[in-house]
Amino acid sequence: MPARKIIIDTDPGQDDAVAILLALASPEDLEVLGITAVAGNVPLPLTEKNARIICELAGKPETRVFAGCDAPLARKLVTAEHVHGKTGLDGPQLAAPTMALQPKHAVDFIVETLLTEPAGTVTLCPLGPLTNIAAALQKAPEIAGRIQEIVLMGGAYFEVGNITPAAEFNIYVDPEAADIVFRCGAPITVMPLDVTHKALTTRPRIEAFRAMGTEPGRMVAEWTDFFERFDMEKYGSQGAPLHDPCVIAYLIEPGLFSGRKINVMIETKGEYTLGMTVADWWRVSGRPANAMFMGDVDADGFYRLLTERIARL
Repeated sequence: MPARKIIIDTDPGQDDAVAILLALASPEDLEVLGITAVAGNVPLPLTEKNARIICELAGKPETRVFAGCDAPLARKLVTAEHVHGKTGLDGPQLAAPTMALQPKHAVDFIVETLLTEPAGTVTLCPLGPLTNIAAALQKAPEIAGRIQEIVLMGGAYFEVGNITPAAEFNIYVDPEAADIVFRCGAPITVMPLDVTHKALTTRPRIEAFRAMGTEPGRMVAEWTDFFERFDMEKYGSQGAPLHDPCVIAYLIEPGLFSGRKINVMIETKGEYTLGMTVADWWRVSGRPANAMFMGDVDADGFYRLLTERIARL
């Protein structure tokens, strides 16, 4: 079977970095057509820089990186330096990238790729706020019917919010964009906090990365050392969730995840619930299903895959 063509849309972020490394380490499964950066965890100048740093860490400087939207569609940018540090990749010291940023805007790259590749052969993998994807859908609505699948990290149902009591960060940063994406009609698979909070780091899992004796392995271990402290203190858990690699792991080994096809809508006006993912898990709304909403993950299998693949780099 040929490798699945993907575009990774991202706001790195330590967990975004691990997701990108997993994708770049898996060429037999995934052909990364490009990486598009969006403002989210940190502002755009840092997310596009971080994406290039990660490609060079993976030994893949030929990967094309495009800068996209520097602010949400209709709101001021909310960032997450309190989790990821001021660079977005705090923890180990990293050299500035030498590979060039592509001159084309990320939204143009997404649109042109979907219009030139055969219909139904390109999967979009958003790991951050959905601004770039929504802007592409606004610019060229006809691309919706050409998307193979949108597999995104965002939202929550049982785990509710991690940035407000009701909202998950990626959706909260740009709820209008998320609303556009969930209404677009393309096949959507969601990796919400309900899944990612079951894929926790543990000391043995982190040490398995460090034991690789490679620069990517060391970086993954040091990144998780850095950001797991925040989540362990916040949730009282034994480790931190690796959110974004769930998207890439699903594309490689979908059997690791289980969920159900349901209706998902985004709250864009609520006084207390802005950015809430209204996931009709119990199918009580009568609204037609528009997304596969994952609810569980084989965490041991997930970390086995991560460790196997990142050890290749």
